[in-house]
Amino acid sequence: MKFNLKMLKELLWKGEKLKKDQLLILFLTGVLLLVITLPAGKEKENRKTVGSRTGQSVITDRESYTKEMEQELEEMLSQMDGAGEVKVMLTLASTAEKVIEKDRDTQSEQVKESDHQGGERTTDKDSLSEETVYKKQNSNGDSPYVTKELTPQVEGVVVLATGGDNPEVAKHITEAVQALFGIDTHKIRIMKKNQKP
Repeated sequence: MKFNLKMLKELLWKGEKLKKDQLLILFLTGVLLLVITLPAGKEKENRKTVGSRTGQSVITDRESYTKEMEQELEEMLSQMDGAGEVKVMLTLASTAEKVIEKDRDTQSEQVKESDHQGGERTTDKDSLSEETVYKKQNSNGDSPYVTKELTPQVEGVVVLATGGDNPEVAKHITEAVQALFGIDTHKIRIMKKNQKP
């Protein structure tokens, strides 16, 4: 059942009572319009994401993300029983990625032809066009609307731990790193850290 404003006006002017399903649709339409018009509020900027894909800012952001993750992992692993003092090095497979919202217009057309001898031919034509969705900024102009931000994938981890020569400690460290980053065991190396005199 299609419900539109014209239909609503006609029903209200004629003095007819609205059916329950029509009232429900009207209510949901009002809620949808309300949600669309409400401002989304201030977006918090994630300090772990890359702001630009070019130049020095990518290197700086990637390095700061890596350093922060290394420090958090060092703090966590140093609390593990038997690990002792811990030093961590991470390598990343890529930089952070922003997924940008796009308006997609898909059109499909199918043409069937037949000739006077009984032969038939079908032709399919599909077209897709995309346009980036922009959001208004205060004085900075427009910027692309980002639907989600993907953090960089961790590619490898090296852990130097005072208790790294203990097989049980090494096993627990490996399992912890696997749980946090979802990487294979052959990409994790646990070694004994030298004691400084």
